[in-house]
Amino acid sequence: MTRTVSTDVDGEIAGRSQHRLALRKSLARLSVRPRSILILSVIPLVAIGYGIWGWQHDWVLGVDSAVYRAGALTLLHGDSLYAANTLPDEPWWALLPFTYPPTAALIFVPLAAFPTQVSWGLITAVSLGAMALSIRIAIGALPRPASDGPRWWASPARSTIVFFLVCLALEPVWRTIFLGQINLILMAMILLDMLVIGARGSADGPSAGKRASGLRWGGVLVGVAAAIKLTPLVFLGHLFITGRRKDALRGLATFVLLQGLMFLINAHDAAKYWTVTLPDTGRIGPVHWAGNQSLNALMNRATDLAPWASKAAMGIGFLLAIPALWLLMRFHRKGQALAALLVTAFWTLLMSPISWTHHWVWVIPLIVLLVSRLPKTTPKTAWKRWVGTGLVAFVFVSCVLLILPNGRNVELHWKVWQNIVGDAYILMPVVLAAALILRWGLQRRARQRARQKDAPDEHADVTTGV
Repeated sequence: MTRTVSTDVDGEIAGRSQHRLALRKSLARLSVRPRSILILSVIPLVAIGYGIWGWQHDWVLGVDSAVYRAGALTLLHGDSLYAANTLPDEPWWALLPFTYPPTAALIFVPLAAFPTQVSWGLITAVSLGAMALSIRIAIGALPRPASDGPRWWASPARSTIVFFLVCLALEPVWRTIFLGQINLILMAMILLDMLVIGARGSADGPSAGKRASGLRWGGVLVGVAAAIKLTPLVFLGHLFITGRRKDALRGLATFVLLQGLMFLINAHDAAKYWTVTLPDTGRIGPVHWAGNQSLNALMNRATDLAPWASKAAMGIGFLLAIPALWLLMRFHRKGQALAALLVTAFWTLLMSPISWTHHWVWVIPLIVLLVSRLPKTTPKTAWKRWVGTGLVAFVFVSCVLLILPNGRNVELHWKVWQNIVGDAYILMPVVLAAALILRWGLQRRARQRARQKDAPDEHADVTTGV
């Protein structure tokens, strides 16, 4: 698909033809590259082997994956998921409440067939594969590199492997793996749905009748992801406002059908989740913990748990929705689907009452996007992009949050500099968005000055005839 739009001030053409990810073609190319297969498969296979070894030696592996498995067993046994703060089938080292929708327990049922530690190994293997897929999709959503561009970037397979290995050092990534979380899997589902399945045509344009039959599944994966964790519901709104209304409705229908299925299976738990469990954010954990990187956490830490802190955070979030929507639509009109999607992702992380650090895996496609733009600049301004990209990576690689005192309400007594460092994840997208808006504002002002400077000369030509 080719889009033609205006050229940026720095000479970038936003609407270059996109080399969308074709799964069959990519898998076919991968099948003839044994080294790539080895690199991408060895770490997931090691994770599965590590899980089997841990099961045999009764190791503590995957606190959250243990809760997922216990939720599936609880559902199969006909017990309540929300009657207590723990589940009957949880190991002694993972006594945590089940905080997900009941549909998540249904989707986790396959884990019930494996021991707890093996379940962690399987989730880790799938998560690592999902991370590689997410990186490949992000690369496929970028403008096609110029023929004289860097060779390493022009090879999606090589770039995917490099980013895959580098991103293992990101704190959200290794914490997701350590806990046995599913954030990488959910991100891959959303990226696959929004940038691949539903991106090969327009739902409302002249090519609507030419969409492949597979595009009828657009929005379904987002609906399934929302049934596991509710926050992906925001991406249905993204689909709607960007013109993919059929996909948005299809995703919403998928979500509603899964909820209806759970009312048929276990009406008591389904009703209790929506009326009692969901409003109880304290069930997930104290909102002021350092690991919670959301506006809600920022306000509660800064105000010593003031009763109005959460409402103030929500108000700030709605105010930030205005520039976020402007950025989203600007990127969308320029054909930059990945950048537009990342705006929604990071606004959702800020707005959610609880955004643990391992939820911030969306930094992976962000880093891919920022690195891809490094060669597209002049030597005079290159340092700005290098510094910006380096600072974003540093925030998530340096583990700055781990150096601060935390626990037992220590966060409520942080000093000013500690609050700044302790809110590093929250401040990153806000600062990055502000820098983009400021840059575009300065560019627009420069263009206006240039037009005003040329205006007198044009007038003189008309009056004097010169």
